[in-house]
Amino acid sequence: MKRNFVAVEEDTLDNHGVAWWRGPLLGKGGSGSVYLAYLKKPKSRNAFYRRVMAVKSADVSSSSLLQKEKEAFNHLHDCPYIIECYGEETTVSKNGQMVYNLLLEYTRSILKGIDYIHSHDYVHRDLKPENVLLVPSGSGDFVPKIADFGLAKKVQKTKRRMFDSSIAGTILYMAPETLVDNIQESPSDIWALGCIVYEMFTGKPIWGLDPNESTEELCKRIVDRFKLPEIPSGISKDGKDFLKGCLVKNHKFRFSIEMLLNHPFVSGILDDRGNELCDWSCTEEWSSVSEEGSCCCCWSDVAEGSNGREF
Repeated sequence: MKRNFVAVEEDTLDNHGVAWWRGPLLGKGGSGSVYLAYLKKPKSRNAFYRRVMAVKSADVSSSSLLQKEKEAFNHLHDCPYIIECYGEETTVSKNGQMVYNLLLEYTRSILKGIDYIHSHDYVHRDLKPENVLLVPSGSGDFVPKIADFGLAKKVQKTKRRMFDSSIAGTILYMAPETLVDNIQESPSDIWALGCIVYEMFTGKPIWGLDPNESTEELCKRIVDRFKLPEIPSGISKDGKDFLKGCLVKNHKFRFSIEMLLNHPFVSGILDDRGNELCDWSCTEEWSSVSEEGSCCCCWSDVAEGSNGREF
């Protein structure tokens, strides 16, 4: 029997911790809502928490699953391959809502890594969760690092597109233009990034894993311009927009890495050196292009609902 938790009010921005500010909503799960959290004094030498965290929250009256999760973390804190739990805290908003909060490690974005690859005229061609490794950093956090460059390709800078008969990668994360026209350039990596972020949100591959579906049938679904991936309904508005920008089937209108770095979904996220991932010098360019791109994405509310295929 599924137990529903009492959601934290999304507009209750005054519900902060003693040492941290509650940031934007990242998503909702079966045991609580997940928000970004920022330290009030990030430069303090005595700060126990990280500069940026994820805070998982639920009303105190329905927080039993979160408290069980905290108990599990108490027994698993010595393993470097499990995200770190920094503690728990009960907060009270101005309207009297008591909220139980679990403070967790927030995994940084791999956007900077993709940006670096593309800036050196390479395309990875096989971005997928298995090729993103979490490596411990000097500050005690885990830093995601892109691995396995065996299929990486140097991009030819010519005005005339050269036909490349050799495509490579994993079909579940391949972009439509790769399967239709053998095109594997930087937008193809952006599509794969969208598939990874989708899997981070849902825990499931974007096209599912149907053992009865043939490779040919899977490819047909990916390239079908009328069959859009179902965007999870429980994630934030910025999270949905970020995913939609990555998963535009027409690669000409897909968000670029610069647009994603300046997207509100990742704004304010710090790297392990305490620097913002975003370069706001591109904001004007992002605004003008996103207006054009939004009318070409062909996303509708139907694609976000639960009426589509359940994976």
